[in-house]
Amino acid sequence: MPPLDAHLSPQLQQAVVTGLFVAIGWIVVASQTRRRDAALRRAREADLQRALLAEIRAHVFALEQQTPSAEDAEALIARIRSGDFVPTLPQQANDRIFSAVIADIHILPAPVIDPIVLYYRLLSIMGALATDLRRIARSDGGRAAQMMADYLSLMNETRDSGIQAIRVLTECLRGGAEAVDRMLDEDEAQAIAQLARHLPDDLARMRDRLAARDVSSRSSDPRGR
Repeated sequence: MPPLDAHLSPQLQQAVVTGLFVAIGWIVVASQTRRRDAALRRAREADLQRALLAEIRAHVFALEQQTPSAEDAEALIARIRSGDFVPTLPQQANDRIFSAVIADIHILPAPVIDPIVLYYRLLSIMGALATDLRRIARSDGGRAAQMMADYLSLMNETRDSGIQAIRVLTECLRGGAEAVDRMLDEDEAQAIAQLARHLPDDLARMRDRLAARDVSSRSSDPRGR
């Protein structure tokens, strides 16, 4: 007599075996589902990153083409200050893709989200500033000129932020979040090394300026104090 027959009836043994097969089937199906969901998530992440990369890259290229030289910027600000010139500034937000996928932005790797959000935040500020500038350009030339200087500075900052977002997105598509972390760590190390190289000279120049200022202040005192 088989050992189990002494304790379990054949019907109960069959039920146990059937239950084991069902449980194993559930585990297998659950594992396959998790793998499928993970693959779909990775594909969705990659699609979002490629779409955002294309939008950011296109606008950064446009910003590089639109950025005036220092001489042209000064001439432009002077014309606005006169009150006789209203600048033509882009009105489109250049964020259609970002607006369409913002609800899913959280699925991107953490190191990628911050540069993207910062870039589009600066882009939004640029749009608001452009609207205000056009509104007051003819009524308050002085204020409009200062706003134009701020707009040009913000344009440069937005372009640089966009370039950083492009770097992060490109690196993430190549090697994932770990590659982005390595890149950011290398950037930080280079920045610290550069600061260490220039800090002694900067401190020396600061000491020289303070010393020259001290001498100048003493020479202006008629009693030499």
